[in-house]
Amino acid sequence: MTLAPVRIDALLVGPVAPLADGRTQSGIVKSPSDDALWLSATGLAGDAQADLRIHGGPEKAVHHYPREHYATWAAWSRRHDLLAAPGAFGENLSTVGWDEASVCIGDVLQLGEALVQVSQGRQPCWKLDVRFGEPGMAREMQDSGRTGWYYRVLQPGAVQCGASIALIERPHPEWPLSRLIALLFARDERFAPDWERAAELPALAERWRATFRRRAASRQVEDWTPRLCVPNADPR
Repeated sequence: MTLAPVRIDALLVGPVAPLADGRTQSGIVKSPSDDALWLSATGLAGDAQADLRIHGGPEKAVHHYPREHYATWAAWSRRHDLLAAPGAFGENLSTVGWDEASVCIGDVLQLGEALVQVSQGRQPCWKLDVRFGEPGMAREMQDSGRTGWYYRVLQPGAVQCGASIALIERPHPEWPLSRLIALLFARDERFAPDWERAAELPALAERWRATFRRRAASRQVEDWTPRLCVPNADPR
């Protein structure tokens, strides 16, 4: 195991609220909390998601985003106001020291008093475009692989800003999250053997496993348009 502990720089939660377009409901806008928050199987106390069909739930109880990605985003985005502090991407945890290449699927971590496991990466959606007012932001997150990742909760407990996150167990060292993210967003059927291998990973969220199974069987990649493109967006 070669993952040094990190500390939570920001712990963020928020309610469902309208975004800047006035019609999109989302839980992406989150605020930092200095209080200890209870982490249950479905997320942090005080946190919410607008569409529970695709956001939140046991496999996506907590979203972790590396703070070091912000510098790259600042060069891409005009919204330096949003990027001035953690929380721009709707993350619950912000740290410095870990990224998608250093974290592996299935990693079991001590998160404050809770025990969590890396379950999947993020599949960015069009609400990022609305949040930033910048078309193509979700696709840029996908293409760059700077997605962050989600945890499932193995043991509930209290979590607080400043608490340590430490690796306890690494069952799949050959599967860094960056490998899985690149595989998920690859459209080349030559990756079919790797899709089959990924579908067998017991620690991977079932939705990702099902996606890989379908691809391996059909040799086709699903249409991403509904996820990446703002509905009824002005084409100009």
